[in-house]
Amino acid sequence: MQDLAEGVAQFQRGVFPAKADLFAHLAATHRPRTLFISCSDARVVPELITQSEPGELFVIRTAGNLVPAHTPGPDGVAASIEYAVAVLGVSDVVVCGHSACGAMTALAEHHDLSGMPAIADWLRHADAAPARADAADLAALVRGNVRAQLANLATHPSVARALTERRLTLHGWVYDIPTGTVERLEA
Repeated sequence: MQDLAEGVAQFQRGVFPAKADLFAHLAATHRPRTLFISCSDARVVPELITQSEPGELFVIRTAGNLVPAHTPGPDGVAASIEYAVAVLGVSDVVVCGHSACGAMTALAEHHDLSGMPAIADWLRHADAAPARADAADLAALVRGNVRAQLANLATHPSVARALTERRLTLHGWVYDIPTGTVERLEA
């Protein structure tokens, strides 16, 4: 925690004053252009990868960058998607997978998740990924998962409506941690 407290102090001393005008503007304005859905993996930092300023990305981070297909009922991921698309009016959605993904590794290597029921249940949202890739090839599975999550995303009513009205574009990316490269996938 000491590192975090020192980081906050550094932010308040140096970063915030240098961007005071931006933060004053953001206090009254929230208009990100892009919804960025990525893995909750600590090595994947959307704002760093895209070099975005505060306020430019609306970010959802889930284990395995999974987007459950739309179903009725309460769902925090669905609510965030709907808010970004229907209220904020984002024009682009990026689903970003990454190399060395623990969720995809667990699927590819058929890890025993019986002692982790919440993780096992969550990873069921990636069931379509192996059908879209060779599950033995982790990189192919990561790509297949991104494509599967783009398909799941399109089942959300706000997304389907925006796609039909041509005011939203979906993008699939795969970030390679050791090289910093970003592969853009065909949707």
